Formats: sequence, structure tokens, C-alpha cells
Amino acid sequence: MRRHTQKTALVTLSDINITPLLDLAFVLLIIFMITTPLMEQGLRLQLPKSQVTDVAPDKRDLKMVEVNPAGEYYLETLPITLADLKKNLAEAFEQNPELVLVIRGDAEAAWGNIYDVLDGAKQLGMKNIYFRHEVKD
Repeated sequence: MRRHTQKTALVTLSDINITPLLDLAFVLLIIFMITTPLMEQGLRLQLPKSQVTDVAPDKRDLKMVEVNPAGEYYLETLPITLADLKKNLAEAFEQNPELVLVIRGDAEAAWGNIYDVLDGAKQLGMKNIYFRHEVKD
């Protein structure tokens, strides 16, 4: 007859089941893939259309200014007055002479408001100024 011992009942599993961990990793990957483009866009503006695409600058050297149809200015999605915008750009340009200014102006915005930003940047001596637009289909 065979004798039953406690040793066989207390065997522990030395393998870790990684299936739930992989499921969690894939779910997080999908969430980040969906939310990343939403975080990059600032205001909802109707950008002018163009057939030429610009080369993307390095994000460390980038300042984005947005002008909505009401003529309000936004620096990095934060509302700002034109005078404060010029001061902020002057400080940033002094710290980083390779600063790239990207202007996102709504197609319905007054050209004068957009030109005020362009004129202020040119007075500082900035040369890397781009206008953001959508590509025509």
C-alpha cells in the first residue's frame, strides 16, 4: 500500500503567470496611443490649408503661439496678453538663440493679430518662425 504524505500537498509553484501582466501592458499601450495625439493639440482652430509640409523642429527649442478668431493670444495653450507674450518670447530667445516660434493662427482670425506676433518676434531677431497649417487633400 502506498502511504500519503504531506510533502506532495505542500508543493509550491515556482512559475509566475505573466498573462495578466501582458494584458495590462497592452491595455496601457492602447490608452497611451489614443491619448497622445489629443494632448499635443492645443486650441481647436481652423488652420489655413497649404500643399507644402514643414519639417518638424526639435520640441526643446519650440514655442507655440496660438491666435483664435476673437484675437486672443495663447502661449503654450495658456492665455496671455500681447505685451506679456513679447516679454516671454524675449526671455526665452535670450536663453535659447535657436528658439523656433510656431504660430497657429485660426483661418478666421484677423491678420493684424497674427502679424503683431510675427512683428514682435522679428523685432527680437528671431529667424526660425513658422506658421502652422493643415495640408490640403
